[in-house]
Amino acid sequence: MVRIANAVRPRLPGAVTAAGPRLARLTRAVRVRPVHLPRLSRPRTVRTWQYTAGAATAGLALAVGVVTAAGPWDANGQRTAERDRAAALERSGGADHGRSGTAAAPRPAPSAGPVLTGLGGVTSAVGTKKSAPDPTALSDVLKPLLDAPALGDTRAAAVVDVATGEQLYGADAGRALTPASTTKIATAVAALSALGPDHRLTTRTALEPDTRELVLVGGGDPTLTAHARTGGWAGLRALAADTAKELDRRGIRTITLSYDTTLFTGPALHPIGVNDNLAPVSALTADEGRTDDSASGPAPRVGDPAADAAAKFAGFLKDAGVTTTPPGPSRASTRAQTLATVTSPPLSALVERMLTNSDNDIAEALARHTALASGQPASFDGGAEAIATQLRKLGLPMAGAAFHDGSGLDRDDRLTADLLTALLVKAGDPRRPGLRPVLTGLPVAGFTGTLSTRYADGASGLVRAKTGTLTGVNALAGTVVDRNGRLLAFAFLASNTADAAAAQSALDKAATALAG
Repeated sequence: MVRIANAVRPRLPGAVTAAGPRLARLTRAVRVRPVHLPRLSRPRTVRTWQYTAGAATAGLALAVGVVTAAGPWDANGQRTAERDRAAALERSGGADHGRSGTAAAPRPAPSAGPVLTGLGGVTSAVGTKKSAPDPTALSDVLKPLLDAPALGDTRAAAVVDVATGEQLYGADAGRALTPASTTKIATAVAALSALGPDHRLTTRTALEPDTRELVLVGGGDPTLTAHARTGGWAGLRALAADTAKELDRRGIRTITLSYDTTLFTGPALHPIGVNDNLAPVSALTADEGRTDDSASGPAPRVGDPAADAAAKFAGFLKDAGVTTTPPGPSRASTRAQTLATVTSPPLSALVERMLTNSDNDIAEALARHTALASGQPASFDGGAEAIATQLRKLGLPMAGAAFHDGSGLDRDDRLTADLLTALLVKAGDPRRPGLRPVLTGLPVAGFTGTLSTRYADGASGLVRAKTGTLTGVNALAGTVVDRNGRLLAFAFLASNTADAAAAQSALDKAATALAG
């Protein structure tokens, strides 16, 4: 308060002088003849003009004080703090804003610290040194960590400066190994390239004009949900409610119900067989065919996701006053009239969910949509071919790469560390903003997805990476900002590992070393 008073006091005379003429005019404007009260004992009534004059005078005085305290002000009417801030933006300030200039700034604006810092790690702002890590020094740090016995006898690694694309470290980086779920990085890049980040998937109902049959048409949306709380995803209940309204408008209370899954073709069952990690792939599925309330991770699945979704849809229609026959498979004709639709969030959101949770169901659906956009059959084989085709169009290093699915569950998949880091660099290319969800969807160490329980001892919040785990296979590929402020892309692949937990720990230590 003392500092404010000292700042205000020297400027009050000038402010009052400037305001004097306006106050005088205001006083003259509100001046009226004296009011003679008939009885002196009656309490005096304060007039409206008196309130107005008093409030205006007090308000103006308060404004003078506040405006003066908010200063100091210069001769041009600009607040000094704003002038200093503008000058600071023309030169380096704080940690380093990446600007240069000769204008002097009395007080450079400080840089904000990183949003996420490692637990127990540095808390200062990330710097912006121009040079990338020294390859020799980087090799001295990484080589002993990647030689850990826990990583088995077959491994490959690469580290690349995202800004320049320069490889800073490589160890058998061109060797094609089983990538496990790091395959999803390739699937994400291919899907975004083929369809665009704003693409949405539509589930609809259609009424056949001749047979009066209602068809639930699957649009290949792996995030369609039957839960009452949709969490922002497309809801099967909402589709049923809107459909019931349209049927009621037509006076229909009873109808034949069928479902259409013909958007996808080929085998529905993955080569791994029945598995808690992936439902049979169908163009119509609700909550990924899970038999519990989970939204990610392994869970028992229904044998026929389409029939399960259609049965739930029939129940929602019944709740809305529409009776249906037991639903069966069919195909909507070109003459069928669409009654209602629900659409998924944009593809960018699906990609982020897929990468964060390592969602196999989303991965296989996106592979099929990539196939459709590329003129291939929407099957496992067609999706795999379409992914490879899209990556070749992007000019990525495909030597040795082999795709057999979109999820990485197939042990015959092969990727190189070179390709994985090139995918991440491509996703960070300023000229390709549509690929950015590949980076933003990566799990954050110690915070989200498949890395939420890892990196509790130093690099939490600093590493973003896609995990990959199969029996005897461990992989990690992602990005990290080093202590000099350089964004690095890395890929570590290990095969013939005997202890999954020990192998994960070894890979985490290598990624943590990059952050340091």
